[in-house]
Amino acid sequence: MKTIKGAALFLAQFIDDTPPFNTLENITQWASSVGFKGVQMPTWDKRIFDLERAANDLEYCQYVQSTLEKAGLTLTELSTHLQGQLVAVHPAYDQMFDGFAPEFVHNNPERRQSWAVEQLMLAAKASKNLGLTAHATFSGALLWPFIYPWPQRPQGLVETGFEELAARWRPILDAFDQSGVDVCYEIHPGEDLHDGITFEMFLAAVDNHPRCNILFDPSHFLLQQLDYLNFIDRYHDRIKLFHVKDAEFNPTGQQGVYGGYQSWTERAGRFRSLGDGQVDFNGIFSKLTQYNFSGWAVVEWECCLKHPEDGAKEGVKFVEEHIIRVTEKAFDDFADSSVDQNANRRILGL
Repeated sequence: MKTIKGAALFLAQFIDDTPPFNTLENITQWASSVGFKGVQMPTWDKRIFDLERAANDLEYCQYVQSTLEKAGLTLTELSTHLQGQLVAVHPAYDQMFDGFAPEFVHNNPERRQSWAVEQLMLAAKASKNLGLTAHATFSGALLWPFIYPWPQRPQGLVETGFEELAARWRPILDAFDQSGVDVCYEIHPGEDLHDGITFEMFLAAVDNHPRCNILFDPSHFLLQQLDYLNFIDRYHDRIKLFHVKDAEFNPTGQQGVYGGYQSWTERAGRFRSLGDGQVDFNGIFSKLTQYNFSGWAVVEWECCLKHPEDGAKEGVKFVEEHIIRVTEKAFDDFADSSVDQNANRRILGL
């Protein structure tokens, strides 16, 4: 067994124009001062990270690494959540998702998708240049508008959707394979990969590609009322990344999983800071340790109530208290009688 590394912080929710969240130097010094040992890096905000430079400029990669080292931090992974989303977008979401891409591709879905694929290809190169072995992203979604089948879905619609999604991702997976990096899809509502079954469907469509893996975030499973501990039992060999994020689900006679179009504070299911929700993290850390998960426990702060800086500070302590330092010996070693094979045969009456 291996001891999970941590705590690390996903920086996406903290970047801001205000110090200390406005530059790579400032935000990493702040993260270190709070107690984090690593950071997961979003790649769409040049205030702290330039993806194209990282893919093509080794000196820039050295600058990034040295900046983190000065702060006493490790770069855990890069993230292309926003760009991955744009690899596959149903037309119903075109206008809303244009905001994830630069203005020169707005109102042009084909060009926006090409830009997104280029971004993923750059991320594969950048990850290799930075010595990383895993990458965080979203799958995008062609089928999400049809998740609840009314009117009835036409026969073959789902199969066609996954065939197209796989066709778009296969070259990207191959590029990451050439770079020696796992692509880890965050299993997330709004994505075509939103539970175990849909991940299996996609995995089959890409011929069980070895780089097709999972970013495990239990908050999204709790809000779907999915058994996230059994999910680990089933898919532990594909879980390469871990977001430590809490949530709560309190259904009423007025609303349930779908939330009644309410704001985050008014939904039955909502994200909470670590320790304030209902996720069984004792069970999760135990399961991941049992199955030799060797990655980082990455705090992703998303809470509709608590201030992010408080969530980050509390998150460090929460993760440290849940990481299990694995044992190197069995608890009953004291009773080992060191019996040899001949003695074993005698005990069995052989």
